[in-house]
Amino acid sequence: MADTMQFDLVSPERLLASVQATSVQIPGADGDMTAMPDHAPTITTLRPGVLRVEGASGTTEYVVTGGFAEIGANGVSVLAERAVPKADMTQEDLDAMIEEAKTVYSTAQEFFENEPGPVDDAAKLLSDMVAMGEDIGLTSR
Repeated sequence: MADTMQFDLVSPERLLASVQATSVQIPGADGDMTAMPDHAPTITTLRPGVLRVEGASGTTEYVVTGGFAEIGANGVSVLAERAVPKADMTQEDLDAMIEEAKTVYSTAQEFFENEPGPVDDAAKLLSDMVAMGEDIGLTSR
């Protein structure tokens, strides 16, 4: 069994991380999971949350708002819709993310009046954004 695996985190703007990791905690849409070296191949979608990477230099945390993670023989690759180092997150960033989720929710309510699926998905997105803020020590306004 290998002690480390390759971890890559990419957002549309840039490559945020490319390091050797001992574990990666992933906020999956179907539940949180931890990937370690020699993990079974898996692909999962992400929900808004904190992605934690354990490596030789300690733990590094990133706020992600969606995307997917692929766990394979070569390690973990995360393609995030939006990713920000947790240390760089501000109250203003969180407020903007929550406002965007509120807009998605109100739009879904307007256009999918008698279709609960899209409205429920938008409500869950908003709820996940608020929970993510609490997890990183910021509050929704």
